[in-house]
Amino acid sequence: MPKLTRRSLAAGLAPLAAAAQAARPNIVLILSDDHTKFFAGCYGNESIATPNLDRFAAAGMKFNNFFCAAPQCVPSRTAYLTGRSPVAARMGRFTSPLPPDVITLPELLRAQAGYFTGICRRQFHLDGAPGPNSKAVYEKYNLQTFDKRVDFLDRASPRAMTEKRVNEFFDKRPANRPYFLWVNFDDPHFPWDNIPNGINAQKLRVPGFLPDLPGVREDLRRYYDEVQRVDGEFQLTLDTIRKRAGLDNTIVLFAGDNGFPFPHGKGSLYDPGLNVPFLINWAGKVPPGSVCDDLISGEDYAPTMLAAAGLEPAPGMSGQSFLGKLTGGSFQARRHVFAQRLTHGSRPFGEGTTTHTFDLSRMARSRRYKLIYNCTPQQKYSPVDSYNEASWKEMSDENAWGRLESKFSRAYFPHARAVFELYDLEKDPHEMQNLAGAPELAAVERELKLALQEKMILDYDFLPLPLTP
Repeated sequence: MPKLTRRSLAAGLAPLAAAAQAARPNIVLILSDDHTKFFAGCYGNESIATPNLDRFAAAGMKFNNFFCAAPQCVPSRTAYLTGRSPVAARMGRFTSPLPPDVITLPELLRAQAGYFTGICRRQFHLDGAPGPNSKAVYEKYNLQTFDKRVDFLDRASPRAMTEKRVNEFFDKRPANRPYFLWVNFDDPHFPWDNIPNGINAQKLRVPGFLPDLPGVREDLRRYYDEVQRVDGEFQLTLDTIRKRAGLDNTIVLFAGDNGFPFPHGKGSLYDPGLNVPFLINWAGKVPPGSVCDDLISGEDYAPTMLAAAGLEPAPGMSGQSFLGKLTGGSFQARRHVFAQRLTHGSRPFGEGTTTHTFDLSRMARSRRYKLIYNCTPQQKYSPVDSYNEASWKEMSDENAWGRLESKFSRAYFPHARAVFELYDLEKDPHEMQNLAGAPELAAVERELKLALQEKMILDYDFLPLPLTP
């Protein structure tokens, strides 16, 4: 019998280690930008053409109640990648770089499981945006860290470069290493293009929380067209990955980062700002045609992917793994999800500031009820990004002339917003009737305030708590 040595033992274990590594799933994260769930055929909108997303949804699991952690690009992406709330990760300012001590999903996958990791296409938003007044500070303190956090980094490329950038990632990926790839899209982010031969504005569906006005339909037309363009770019990305690496043992997620930039959408804590498409395929693991109606948070993505790779969540991660929901294992459903509205853009406070640049609010939501806590209720409301577009101008004019339906006037043109808003989502899915203070819902309101109180304390939130000491 040959003598057993450390060298021979290591040689014997090497194939086992390689096999274990090979068994770890590849992970692909594909994010559209400013994409509310309502705008996809697989979510019941028959006036939009998203055949590739619809087919993808049918082949895996569709999530109906996924809510991103913030209705804005930077803080929402923070939660996706860190498993923490944006407040806990100290990403409350829109142009902030991710603090170097906050560890991300790709870093953990690379350090603990040998993954090759990469980010490509549109600006991914987590390394700050140093303008001329900040550049020297960034350089002095080495604040841009993502060159060290991932193996392959494309900071920003145009849409025409999608296929090329994905191929470059696979050109550099070492053979037989599992990989994590994050692909970011521009669409349907504002400003919207006029795409030839697009959807007919008269035939599209106007959501019930918006007035059916010509300007609203015109802006929605351009938005619908960009979502349809997303559908093509998604399929191109998927086909490129399939050609280069196949899709066996690969978890592919398509999701939005936050909702669309219309009233009640981006920048707000109503469902259209937070409830985004969330579709997962994992051949052989996730049953085709499956649906998840449980509450899932943007904080939950990173812990779930770590669990799929056989790894533990990092200290500080507040998200909960939903791996069991994907694979039919054990799963503890959430009672509540939470979200945070933080600053948006980079305009100094006081320079014509309205809610599209500065607003502070928090949200707790159960399956049926939602509580919104407004900490800057005096801010004049205007929608993020689209505040100079035809839809908002026409709504403003109609309100000024007294012709806007009262429910829209109350929602979008109040003298001041209520500090607390409470909605019964079963009876009022468009969140137009504030029930805060209603005696019959006092127990519900207190339950949500207590849940939000706990979340804010555990996040070390800087805002006053909703309940007094």
